[in-house]
Amino acid sequence: MRVLHVLKTFFPDTYGGIEQVVHTLASHTQPLGVENRVLVLTPGVARRDIAPAGYEIVRYRRDLYVASTGFSVSFLANFKKESAWADIMHMHFPWPFADLSYLLARVNKPSLISYHSDVVNQVRLNKLYAPLRDRYLDKMDTIVAASPGIMQSSPVLQKYQDKTRLITYGIEHFDRLGEDDLSVKAWNDRFGPRFFLFLGALRYYKGLHVLLDALKGRDYPTVIVGRGDEHEALMAQVARLGLKNVHFVPEVSNEGKRSIMRAAYGFVFPSHMASEAFGIVLAEAAQQGTPMISCEIGTGTSYVNLAGETGLVVPPADAVAFGQALDTFWLQPEQVAVWGQRALARYQANFMAETMAARYLGCYRELLS
Repeated sequence: MRVLHVLKTFFPDTYGGIEQVVHTLASHTQPLGVENRVLVLTPGVARRDIAPAGYEIVRYRRDLYVASTGFSVSFLANFKKESAWADIMHMHFPWPFADLSYLLARVNKPSLISYHSDVVNQVRLNKLYAPLRDRYLDKMDTIVAASPGIMQSSPVLQKYQDKTRLITYGIEHFDRLGEDDLSVKAWNDRFGPRFFLFLGALRYYKGLHVLLDALKGRDYPTVIVGRGDEHEALMAQVARLGLKNVHFVPEVSNEGKRSIMRAAYGFVFPSHMASEAFGIVLAEAAQQGTPMISCEIGTGTSYVNLAGETGLVVPPADAVAFGQALDTFWLQPEQVAVWGQRALARYQANFMAETMAARYLGCYRELLS
């Protein structure tokens, strides 16, 4: 079967979020007999590439970018032709221009949509966009959500409960590294035998300012890995609070990501807004048996990190509560070890790429039948 994935941007070498999900899904359904093609916009030159995993990436030139939405005349003009190749249309939400392209092309193919998140930031524009969005979702045969949290909290999905199903995200499997692994020991030699870790883009909704406030008066060893718009503000906050044990690492390789997660004592994820739809990095921490502290924001984060089972979940934007969770971790190492074992078991049961691929394959077959 041929599946056409439609999403707004896709660079597998630097993927994250939705891009990581689509890459993993295409890579793991390809060996199962699914021919995948990814249709996207690019700020560069239009081109067609073959990914190492064997699926094709078709990039149309982006002409305009407004309110986090890309537009392309050539994409719109060729969308009907591109969709003719597919047996199944697999749309990825949100991207309003995809809604428009799909409806104008009058696509008549079995179609499903992965509903990755609500449109959170553009409140006024969202009201204008709602009629287009609803007409588009009406056309979908199946809507897939990645967690019970977003199924329950999304006002949009409440309208489509009859055709919404759960298929959670999966990640590429790597065995848990040993404590005596040289790359793991190197991180512990650098930052100490116990340190907290954040890894991800330094964006406004990640809540890192809350984490830093929580560290005031505690200053537990904490490593922040990533780049982003908030970097300078966070550095200034560290200086203002007088924190001496917070370390910034601009980036690590994929291998380095796994080893630093294994070396970490606890993974901290203070995202405090629903823009954080799932938190794939939480599943990556669980893969290495690292327990987590996260916030209850009504999306998928509390599905990955179960409160009291794989770590602790606290109210969002609450530095006092986050600080108390840090204290609990620091003072209860035996409990932390138990949470880490349960995190690994939860990853193995729920968040492996093979599991996601098998469930989507079943969904594709149902649509074709």
